[in-house]
Amino acid sequence: MTPVRAARPRFDPELAPVVEAVPPTELTAATLPALRAVAATPPGTVDARLAELAVRCPVERRDVHDVAPDGESVELSVLRPAGRTPGVLAPAVLWLHGGGMVMGDRFSQLDVPLEWLERFGAVVVTVDYRLAPEHPAPVPVEDGYRGLCWLADHAAELGVDPARLVVAGISAGGGVAAGVTLLARDRGGPAVAAQVLSCPMLDHRNDTPSSHQYAGGPATWTREQNAFGWAALLSGSGAAVSPYASPAVAEDLSGLPPTFVDVGSAEVFRDEDVRYASRIWAAGGDAELHVWPGGFHAFDVAVPAARVSVAARSARTAWLARALAAA
Repeated sequence: MTPVRAARPRFDPELAPVVEAVPPTELTAATLPALRAVAATPPGTVDARLAELAVRCPVERRDVHDVAPDGESVELSVLRPAGRTPGVLAPAVLWLHGGGMVMGDRFSQLDVPLEWLERFGAVVVTVDYRLAPEHPAPVPVEDGYRGLCWLADHAAELGVDPARLVVAGISAGGGVAAGVTLLARDRGGPAVAAQVLSCPMLDHRNDTPSSHQYAGGPATWTREQNAFGWAALLSGSGAAVSPYASPAVAEDLSGLPPTFVDVGSAEVFRDEDVRYASRIWAAGGDAELHVWPGGFHAFDVAVPAARVSVAARSARTAWLARALAAA
């Protein structure tokens, strides 16, 4: 007997043709190398994007090699508007890319923070946090935290206002961003003015109604792929899963900076993201939550011109403008 698929929210009409065309993709140890190659940012892409942006906002790029405690190098890229006014301090965004904890690089989904660079004059520091399964938890979030510390330590050199440091990420990077913000709270700094969590990967239990709804396709990230990503990240963690790796299991969400969470209604992470925002409110915190009708996972990156994508990006940027003004 053919199993009955759980009822699902429909995809937005502008998005449906895109997600329905995504071929079923099995994510396994055997297929991971090929999928990583597909997900990697092609050479020259970033320089081409910065050259395009330079028509409106010339950007300076600096690549940094930071040495982790285990002796391995973690790469950062610093992007900042050229010709900035001396003495005027800029906000800064620590950007953490998506890729299910197992793929992607520091230039993935870069158009999101580049919008803030252009709009707010923000300095963007994007981190090549090391990937599972070769580097399981706590490595990715610790790499992200080192990136935040590097940014705070070099704020004066970069012309950055240390009172306006933003931690932001998408998908797996949203989960890493949430973990970095928890670490900053629990270690007493650096101070984070705001966190932006876009369709974040927060809960290793992978057992919400929305997770079950998006088992199999069509989806840009399925429950099965999610299970692989979490298993890779948590390999060797044992029964005790750190809240910095899986922020949904954190017992205490008080004392966090203002938080923006957004997610599509038609994706795996919908319910865990809604619950995370709800728990911030329950702890007395400040959060803004958007659930975009018909949005699949990372829809606004995949189809940026769709009306719902334009609305999502506009809402995110408007929130960040308010958060930076209040910092």
